[in-house]
Amino acid sequence: MSIKLYSPQDLLKAVGARARQRRLLLGHRQEDLASTAGVPIITVRRFESGKSIGFEAVAKIALALHAERAIAELFPAPETRSIDDILKAQRRPRRARKRR
Repeated sequence: MSIKLYSPQDLLKAVGARARQRRLLLGHRQEDLASTAGVPIITVRRFESGKSIGFEAVAKIALALHAERAIAELFPAPETRSIDDILKAQRRPRRARKRR
């Protein structure tokens, strides 16, 4: 079994292509998706062609394509093994203050 490794550009292209496929399956034009998502049409075009757009725009497009669950599951929370793990995760590391 081989593992496919993606570069950031490969990921952008793959996700954009999947978004386009989903849009077409839903029977939407790019203009329809842009209007529903509340983003400029150029943003939809950039995204579908594998160009970088802001995460907020990706989230809006995902919502318009009814794919918000997939976006929300991108980075699942790590499994906790004990109550100590939970408490440790809740603690925030202190930042060292700079003195002037």
